[in-house]
Amino acid sequence: MADSYGPPLGRPLRIGLIGSGFMAGFHVEAFRSVRDCQVTAVYSPTPDHRDALVDQVRDLGLGPCVGFDSVEEMVSGDAVDAVWIVGPNYSRVPHMVAIAAAVDHGHSTLRAVACEKPLGRNLAEARQMLELVKAAGLNHGYLENQVFAPGIRKGREILWRRAAAVSGRPYLARASEEHSGPHRPWFWVGEQQGGGVLLDMMCHSVEVARFMLTEPGAPRSSVVASTATGHVATLKWSQPTYADLLRQTMGDEVDYLRRPSEDTAHGVIELHDEMGQLLMVEASTSWAYVGPGLRLAIEVLGPEYSMKLDSLSTGLQVYLSRQVTGSAGEDMVEKQNAEQGLLPVLDDEAVAYGYVAENRHMVEAFSLGVAPEETWADGVAVVELLMGLYRSAEARRTITFADEDLSAYIPAVARPEDG
Repeated sequence: MADSYGPPLGRPLRIGLIGSGFMAGFHVEAFRSVRDCQVTAVYSPTPDHRDALVDQVRDLGLGPCVGFDSVEEMVSGDAVDAVWIVGPNYSRVPHMVAIAAAVDHGHSTLRAVACEKPLGRNLAEARQMLELVKAAGLNHGYLENQVFAPGIRKGREILWRRAAAVSGRPYLARASEEHSGPHRPWFWVGEQQGGGVLLDMMCHSVEVARFMLTEPGAPRSSVVASTATGHVATLKWSQPTYADLLRQTMGDEVDYLRRPSEDTAHGVIELHDEMGQLLMVEASTSWAYVGPGLRLAIEVLGPEYSMKLDSLSTGLQVYLSRQVTGSAGEDMVEKQNAEQGLLPVLDDEAVAYGYVAENRHMVEAFSLGVAPEETWADGVAVVELLMGLYRSAEARRTITFADEDLSAYIPAVARPEDG
């Protein structure tokens, strides 16, 4: 935390949420465990969702909360100190444009903005987001929850302190995220989301792997990506039976027989540290995984050590026989796929996935007026890695970042049909 963005606030940070969907709900749950903050405002283009989230915030005692009809109205005046952008990917840039305009015109006392992953649908959008927030003079935090997950933080600390100090730095990080598919239709539409599962979930995998390979105390830029090799495929959701099911549940705009996005992606990224040592990230993501629910896994290898974490290897498990019936839900684990059998249970997903620690860190940084550990510069770096993997998959070759201009690149599934 080096950059300064004003004096300490000296009172609870007043937070406004842009978005009222699944992610907004996750953040509200996390704020219950964060001190010195209030959720005082919500904007959503869907009034019913906005009102429901405002009611939830009030019921949880997170502060006097008001719903707003526009981003401009919410950030104008003195209603909020910081904004969490958690709406759909296609709305990131328009919302930041509105925020920057309010600040530039002197209509806002806003001091910071946090943004969910990914920072943009492509590198041009991610860079525009960073340019806008810098021009407005606002502090900025990139909301990559997995970097703040307790198991990730503890494992990294132990490996670097006990193992790397004796036998040498870690050189390989494998990370994966898998589930049966997103909640909302826009995730499945390439133009709206910006891609498929690679953009949606590999943003987590590459950043948590990059984090594990970065020496504590060193900047993330101390490890530099050199090449990317990507592969994408649609294995499940373009099959006629599942494409029809997807269309029934998500609506006619999601047509995976005519225009699918990838539901499976793999990537290998080569990096080098400041001494020139070769490092490697292996990442995999899937919307075609059928298991108890969302599965996060990471492995780290070094000369004389290794680390492994699997989110479904829970301490709490519940067995329900076939005689126990009930409605479908997600009361045991996110993206839950079954209500019978031996089921893993995550007793506090907001803690386990890193949302609580992430939000606590952002609140503290924004209140103190210092740059968070994860900024929008990291968000730009992540999008560049993802675009490299998409470009590699499309070209069917390994790409070298130094030789590849990705500034205007848009993944094939995200390009307009007439483009």
